[in-house]
Amino acid sequence: MGKKRILKLFLVLVTILFVHLGLAYGAEEATAKAASSSSWWIWPLILFLFTFIIGIIAPMSGVGGGVLFVPLATAFFPFSVDFIRGTGLIMALTSALSSAPQFIKKGVANVKIMAPVVVVSIITSIVGGIVGLWITSAFPTGKYYITIALGIILFVIFVVMITSKRVEYPEVEKVDGLSQALGLTSAWYEPTLDRVVEYKITSLPLGIICFAAVGFIAGMFGLGAGWANVPVLNLIMGAPIKVAVSTSMAIITVNDAAAAWIYLAKGAILPLIVVPSVLGITIGARIGAWLAVKTKPKVIKYLVLAIMLFAALLDIFKGLHGLGVV
Repeated sequence: MGKKRILKLFLVLVTILFVHLGLAYGAEEATAKAASSSSWWIWPLILFLFTFIIGIIAPMSGVGGGVLFVPLATAFFPFSVDFIRGTGLIMALTSALSSAPQFIKKGVANVKIMAPVVVVSIITSIVGGIVGLWITSAFPTGKYYITIALGIILFVIFVVMITSKRVEYPEVEKVDGLSQALGLTSAWYEPTLDRVVEYKITSLPLGIICFAAVGFIAGMFGLGAGWANVPVLNLIMGAPIKVAVSTSMAIITVNDAAAAWIYLAKGAILPLIVVPSVLGITIGARIGAWLAVKTKPKVIKYLVLAIMLFAALLDIFKGLHGLGVV
């Protein structure tokens, strides 16, 4: 099967799925009835197909699956936003755990950077999870505020992705005192260059502040934090892009695990939603990694950005509609 035919088939599958989800969203009473009837298995099946397609998209676009799953599932599925956020954390954690050990073993992920950053971000991710669950339980309309805030955050992610440019090997001229005291300078063997690449890290105090904010957002909304971790490590702290991606995965394994425990303790991790979602994104990611070699990344990236913008606007509309504003 030719490359163009594969891409066309993939786009058709995406269109069919989102049309189906759109119809489901427009018929809330029917979906609630279907979810509570003997046809309960329909939703796990749709979830599997939904996350399967997200899994295909993620490796080709460089976007974490949780960033797409949480806002789209909140907009289209008749599940509690708490269950969706909990599932988003588990999905991001599964993805990170599958790759982080290899990155650390190869010396690409910088544990020296990870240690001071995680000390702060793990606390803020837990606080974010507590605050997010408290809002939905303490206020009758709390889920609508969360949905609106999720749409706004997704719009911010959209702006960050469309404006930020990755630097493969940043040049760090001046190292701050804290980074120098902790000895964050490191190196790894890069097979594509057939040599050891040395690099310096700077602006650690500013990086810690950024990671504190990102940890809170990840815990509160159940989003994987790779969309923010990588730009902070690469553009602010001067880590090479490969080091930034690898270290980001290692950071997610700690932050998301901490936040996931909060959702688990509150009963917001529902196996009926988690299991098909994790299976779907895991299988889809394998296919996506194969297709990534055969398709133009820019095409997929712009498709993802369009979906993210659509999801952001839909979440904001859904929240305002729930509050009776529109």
